[in-house]
Amino acid sequence: MSFQPPSFTARAGDLAELVGLRHKHFIINLQAGAKFETHRGILLHDDLIGKPWGTQVFSHMGAPFFLLQPSLADLLIDLPRTTQILYPKDIGFILVSMGVGPGQKVLEAGTGSGAMTTALAYAVGGEGRVISYEIKPDVQNLARKNLSRFGLDGRVDFKLRDIEQGLDETDADSFFLDVPNPYDYIAQVRAALKPGGFLCCLIPTFNQVEKTLLALRQRKFAFIEVCEIFLRYYKAEPARLRPTDRMVAHTGFLIFARRVEPSEDPRGLELAREVGEAIPEEEKK
Repeated sequence: MSFQPPSFTARAGDLAELVGLRHKHFIINLQAGAKFETHRGILLHDDLIGKPWGTQVFSHMGAPFFLLQPSLADLLIDLPRTTQILYPKDIGFILVSMGVGPGQKVLEAGTGSGAMTTALAYAVGGEGRVISYEIKPDVQNLARKNLSRFGLDGRVDFKLRDIEQGLDETDADSFFLDVPNPYDYIAQVRAALKPGGFLCCLIPTFNQVEKTLLALRQRKFAFIEVCEIFLRYYKAEPARLRPTDRMVAHTGFLIFARRVEPSEDPRGLELAREVGEAIPEEEKK
């Protein structure tokens, strides 16, 4: 499968999502001659190929399904994993905030199961490049399989290395850092980013945030922001609209920063302090 141009009808090679009763969904790779078996019956791929997306289809037992083209969020939630993955609510905000787009070179440290890697590879397009560093071979192998399933592995260079040893790349447009101690690697990140390049760190606890903020200031990063994102769904019933019983709350703190070039000119000191590039005197003590 690969991310093919949008189509009106399902094609061989497409990923398809079958949504049945009680919102049970399955993602399959459509292949001529294949069949999909479920406890609600069998669906032949040949009967699905050529049908318009959004069509209702039925198994041999008469169980109903909708045939849909899965969104990137659907694919990420369905991802086989051995580690906690990022949620779409965080991924979307990260991509937009760092301006990740076609043709860019993006670095990542901490591949995990490959959810963020998948989103980055999707965003940079066929002309872009994602370089992803991971230290655990088994974790990296799973990420490779996940990217291959989506046909996006050709956009990613997987590297098995501790980034404490440094990175091979320079002039990256952005860097996503998802490791337990990001504050120890800010120097390596700065060396790999282009001037003005974006950094995003995903951090679970307050004390890690504090250490990372100090490290960013010491390494001349600016425009530093810390946030967390909550997502609350509502029951889509016109007569009884209200929040659902559960919400996707804290999943981690996001820290954003940009590499800036320090200046010794005293005329720029006030601005440097304002954007967080200069360390206030009280923090130096």
